[in-house]
Amino acid sequence: MLRVQQRSFALRYFPPKTTTAIVSSRNKSVWAEEAEHPNVDLQSKIPFARAKVGPFFQDKPRLNNLYLEDVTLRSYLRRVMPKEVLQAITPDLEQFGRRVATDIADLGRDCELNPPYLRPFDAWGRRVDQVVTCEAWRTMHDISAQEGIIAIPYEREFDQWSRLYQLAKLHMFAPASGLYSCPLAMTDGAAKVTESTGDRLLLERAYPHLVSRNPAEFWTSGQWMTERRGGSDVARGTETVAVPQDDGTHRLYGYKWFSSATDADMTLTLARVMDNSGEVVQGTRGLSLFYLETRDSNGELNNIQVQCLKNKLGTRQLPTGELLLDGAVAHKVSDEGRGVAAISDMLTITRIHNSLMATGSMRRLVNLARDYSTRRKVFGKLICDHPLHMQTLARLETETRGATLLVLEVGRLLGLQDCNMASEHDLLMLRLLTPITKLYTAKQAVAVSSEGLESFGGQGYIEDTGLPTFLRDAQVLSIWEGTTNVLSLDVLRSLVKSEGAVLQAFYTDATTRLKKAAGKDSLRPSCQAVESALQTTLKFAQKAASQDPAMLEVAARDFSYSLARIYIGVLMLEHASWDQASPTDTTAAVRWCQQDLCPVMTHDLAGCYGKEGVAQDSALVLEGYQGGASAQ
Repeated sequence: MLRVQQRSFALRYFPPKTTTAIVSSRNKSVWAEEAEHPNVDLQSKIPFARAKVGPFFQDKPRLNNLYLEDVTLRSYLRRVMPKEVLQAITPDLEQFGRRVATDIADLGRDCELNPPYLRPFDAWGRRVDQVVTCEAWRTMHDISAQEGIIAIPYEREFDQWSRLYQLAKLHMFAPASGLYSCPLAMTDGAAKVTESTGDRLLLERAYPHLVSRNPAEFWTSGQWMTERRGGSDVARGTETVAVPQDDGTHRLYGYKWFSSATDADMTLTLARVMDNSGEVVQGTRGLSLFYLETRDSNGELNNIQVQCLKNKLGTRQLPTGELLLDGAVAHKVSDEGRGVAAISDMLTITRIHNSLMATGSMRRLVNLARDYSTRRKVFGKLICDHPLHMQTLARLETETRGATLLVLEVGRLLGLQDCNMASEHDLLMLRLLTPITKLYTAKQAVAVSSEGLESFGGQGYIEDTGLPTFLRDAQVLSIWEGTTNVLSLDVLRSLVKSEGAVLQAFYTDATTRLKKAAGKDSLRPSCQAVESALQTTLKFAQKAASQDPAMLEVAARDFSYSLARIYIGVLMLEHASWDQASPTDTTAAVRWCQQDLCPVMTHDLAGCYGKEGVAQDSALVLEGYQGGASAQ
């Protein structure tokens, strides 16, 4: 320290002789100009000095109207919707497309920057368990009501097309909403369950709030299923018990481990009814569905303690908590032991919402990347003029178009079910396509988000840009509402329970659409490729089922991927064969069909599903491992 101080003193009073050399090394033209013109302000000539950081600033990417620029969404609606319905809803979709790129986008960003937090006690030590959310989050509640995000499909102004109208808005809204789309998904699910169960209390008490357009009356709902033992395995994971009361209500006691929309007004949850001897029925047969309001008439929590809010990788805008139910007053809304069946409609809705978040996020990020490519110059030209960069974006665009067509088609089927207009074929397709759509679009969203961020270079990794949020939030899509493996097994379950009827419906649907698309010469080779993959996939399913059911379970993931890729190919080819299709519709469809459409057969030929392949999987993963519960 002494030597440093001495050197500082010496430099201050005895400047080094090298000063002249340093000065002379500066830009000589600048100093020459000073000599000739002594009044010139040299600071104005130097780009990097003091507070100046240079003359160049990169223009940021911008979003335009999300509806007008989504050619896939608009053309699908134009192709399938009655003309008079589309004319009626287009003004709303156009104005909403502007909002999700402007004021709603700003509010969503504010939700990200001001995440919720838990205030467990007040200043006097009284436990209050207050979940504090930002003003933008609360504004999203009001916007959701006013825009009719939940109301539209239940008002049924446009019959079965009302659901597709809602999905079009959600597709744009979800990635801009600061994750307010999550409580909306559960709210939509709760409204659907209310209709399907016909429970009087739900219909009279909750339903008017769930579908209200008045912000002062609009309620959101939770879906509290996950407990410490797990989320998807509710049969063995649910420990919450329901104690009957003399007034017909029940008191719930349990610990809900992962409860999103912690600030919701109500929730649907599963519990096991305790009999007079204190016993409960284990397994799925013991689960019943309950409705509870989170606060009582005095505004106090309904015997619920918020233990903590989860510290998550993404979706930080959304309050997700661990909740202790200590005698929460609830009402049974299903027959005893029929809870899983009663809540199945809610799972269908939330999985479709999950898919909409995936497709909406992909579309939003690809639009930003496209705009940025027209603003960013590298190596002497705009990056939109670099063929390799545009090839990369074109691949992302193809993924986004395919995913969008898939989720919209599922929405069309859901609209038919909403209005009791669905045929047996429609219901079978909805049952099969819902888990397939959710699992596949979630994986697409993660991949597209990662590649999309890369298209911005280093700025894609900078939190201040808001871009990393896409990737962090996308990762949850393959986890919430059933992981990829869990949903793949659900696909197999639909095959078994329908005795193969869903697969037959899938084959009939796909071949009918392909036959029409094959009439266009430019699409015929692709149609043949998809049909070949379809035949191969069905033959694999038949072989696996007849040889060893366990084989099909190991192949479930690849089997589901095959069905997803095939059906997306079918939808893209059908869309491209439409008489008003654009040349890019054909390009996207043909390119989609150039990939491996049948990965299940590819891996089967490699021996991945037999006993030897299964043994190799375990050996590969566990080699060298010395841990495990027995080693603790």
